[in-house]
Amino acid sequence: MEKSYSILFRTFFKIGLTTFDGGHALIPIIKSNVVTRYRWMDRRQFNELITIAGSCPGAMIINASILIGYRLRKTKGSLTAVLGALLPSFLFMLVFALIYHLFDHNRMITAMFRGIRPAIVALLVIPTFNLAKSAHITWANCWIPAGGALLIWILGVNPIWIIIAAGIGGFIYGKFIQPTEK
Repeated sequence: MEKSYSILFRTFFKIGLTTFDGGHALIPIIKSNVVTRYRWMDRRQFNELITIAGSCPGAMIINASILIGYRLRKTKGSLTAVLGALLPSFLFMLVFALIYHLFDHNRMITAMFRGIRPAIVALLVIPTFNLAKSAHITWANCWIPAGGALLIWILGVNPIWIIIAAGIGGFIYGKFIQPTEK
């Protein structure tokens, strides 16, 4: 039942290499390492942590690595496990960005990425509409995200300021305005 930081890091690094298939598909891989191979916890404890990880917002691999790392080695364990889980994706994106930068002046590459844009927009729009529906954004209050997008796009406002303003506005609305409505 060895719980060294290096083994924890390597385990989640290897798991992070396989995150292309999605979070819930990784559960058997995580379980085979955490429960069977290293015996860091029993099946019941693992199932409890995975249930908590699945109920939290965010990527399953990140949530699971944080919870398992914390269970094994507290805060340093969480940081070690999550770094191991994130590093493969970060390195992949870094290499991709470097390769893209080498060819960004190439007409064919530029045309290819220009052609991919509508598909990417469609992939982003559908979840956005689903999220808006679940957040009860209606035509009466859709001016908030639309206004934020226009401020960013037309006026070049930094998105961080939009997020801060939305947070403050949401707090004020929830604390002072909404409770008085009936």
